[in-house]
Amino acid sequence: MKSLFKIFFKTLRIVLTPFMLLWEKATTPKGVVRPSQAQQLVDQQCKNLALYQFKTCPFCIKVRRELGCLSLNVSLLDAQNHPQNREALLQGGGQVKVPCLKITDEKGGVQWMYESADIIQYLHKKFA
Repeated sequence: MKSLFKIFFKTLRIVLTPFMLLWEKATTPKGVVRPSQAQQLVDQQCKNLALYQFKTCPFCIKVRRELGCLSLNVSLLDAQNHPQNREALLQGGGQVKVPCLKITDEKGGVQWMYESADIIQYLHKKFA
């Protein structure tokens, strides 16, 4: 019975994945338009951010949509299909849980933020 559930949910994920990604592309609003100098400053600040994510995780999609809305060019790291990213997430943050925003400050200190609502709140405080 347990293996039947595994097969069912794996099949469900395979079927729903293209629709989830298409929905994300189709419904992501246009980003904030900033003057080029302001956008360059934002892009410079975004170099200190990295989002560890799974492509079809609903919470990751939620964060990626906000990145698009705020016109933020944050590095997206796939922790599901790339073992080196998964290992970096585990070593740095202590757990493989996504979405996770890695924030590096000017002094080289690193903060790992795990909850999508907290990540979105942080992005709005810093960039909105």
